[in-house]
Amino acid sequence: MPELLLPNPDRSLTAYRLTGTPIPFERHSSSDFPRIAYAAAHVVADPLASHDPWLTPAIDWDTTLRFRHRLWDLGLGVAEAMDTAQRGMGLTWSEAQELIRRSQVEARGRANALIAYGAGTDHLAPGPSVTIDEVIAAYEEQVGFVEGQGGRVILMASRALVVAARSPDDYARVYGRILSQVRRPVILHWLGEMFDPALAGYWGHADHDLAMEVCLDVIAANAGKVDGIKISLLSKHKEIAMRRRLPPGVRMYTGDDFDYAELIVGDSEGHSDALLGIFDAIAPAASAALAALGRGSQNEFFELLEPTVPLSRHIFSAPTRFYKTGVVFLAYLNGLQEHFAMVGGQQSTRSLQHLAELFRLADKARVLADPGLAVDRMKRVLAVNGVV
Repeated sequence: MPELLLPNPDRSLTAYRLTGTPIPFERHSSSDFPRIAYAAAHVVADPLASHDPWLTPAIDWDTTLRFRHRLWDLGLGVAEAMDTAQRGMGLTWSEAQELIRRSQVEARGRANALIAYGAGTDHLAPGPSVTIDEVIAAYEEQVGFVEGQGGRVILMASRALVVAARSPDDYARVYGRILSQVRRPVILHWLGEMFDPALAGYWGHADHDLAMEVCLDVIAANAGKVDGIKISLLSKHKEIAMRRRLPPGVRMYTGDDFDYAELIVGDSEGHSDALLGIFDAIAPAASAALAALGRGSQNEFFELLEPTVPLSRHIFSAPTRFYKTGVVFLAYLNGLQEHFAMVGGQQSTRSLQHLAELFRLADKARVLADPGLAVDRMKRVLAVNGVV
């Protein structure tokens, strides 16, 4: 196996020899899986575009869409235009609309392509003058666009609503209004403040347990319009507690990138389906594990997926909102894009030490598809940072 020099926290360099046997890419259908599984997919930047990288997003559409087909080939669904795609963190509503249009065209060209699209209020700047009616109108615009394209909605959390709301009743009013209008049941997304600090206090409470009560009341009042909810609080205990209280027929989609393996398997009282950013980065492992679970082999499921958990916890370590850098870095190491560049220049949000540990953990998780290529590309990143 190839080797390279990697930096250590004490600034020394140590030779690292890869040991992991890559998990092979094997095509699957979503029907092979006993759980619904969405991967929140990233967008691929275009580093050759003539633009201001911090101000104007430039997207390599061909590579971005090819990545969606890869996820479908593995049997995974695509959660499109979400925070993994830097939504509201580099990707504006204008680019998100184009992404939704293009992805929906690609999905129509495939049989049984599972896809859903984020709809929020990110074109409405939060501020003290923003009203609840304006938040409702912003949601209506984006939901209307997604449904107008024939897409299914993932109702994203709203930064503007956090600022405009004066009580939990305002959340109930906004969600009740939007859910009363949707054509098909939606997936709600409760994104925690560790992913986006601007969403602290969502549902009208800083305390997650109190916030959960408000959210559960909203779901109960609109259960026929809610397919499920994804919660991203990085707490398996909170997810399980909420999962056990959902109305019949409403799914829990785990967004817990720390404990997804055990949450997907579940317990005697239920299980979680999946809508995960980490599935973008570990797609072949996730696909193989879910297929094993579909064959009734829980041991094989854990053997394949558990080694990816330390990698995921590292990628999603604080500040969690910078996890997207690790997702894109793995795509670069695996040859799924020809560069390590991101919308808004966000490849700079993680240190070289972070990327070096990510490399080690990805090897141990067996998610470096071509070890020789991964080493070559890691060496390039090291060289740019002065490690030769």
